[in-house]
Amino acid sequence: MRALEDVLARAGGHRERGRLARALAIYQPNPAFTRSKFERRFRQAVIGAGLPAPSMNFNVAEFELDAYWPDLRFAVELDLYETHGSRAAFERDHRRHEELKLLGIEMIRVTAPRFKREPGAVLRNLATLLERRGRELAAPAAPRQLA
Repeated sequence: MRALEDVLARAGGHRERGRLARALAIYQPNPAFTRSKFERRFRQAVIGAGLPAPSMNFNVAEFELDAYWPDLRFAVELDLYETHGSRAAFERDHRRHEELKLLGIEMIRVTAPRFKREPGAVLRNLATLLERRGRELAAPAAPRQLA
């Protein structure tokens, strides 16, 4: 990353500098790069509710997570029917959820219509889940018992 940031610093007024800056922003510790109005609205609402700002469109393994709290290993998938409304997307989303679970990442899904209809409930639930996840990660792991 440092080498790419050096290139960006030397790029001055190069016409592709903005594109490189946006691409690098995705890999910052708390990227705020959003792809849609829904993602921007969600992030602003989370911050407005006093919750920690999520990293947006954060890459973990082979997956891009819409909203992600790396220290909590917690993600929110922001669903729009237009981008997830096919059989292939349905299958891909379920496989993705399973793979993230195997990586130790908890995830919930929030649809655009639900967030528009009841943002307060979504944010209250998110606050509870983030707090719970923090407690889970802070607690010492219980010894496993083999059956």
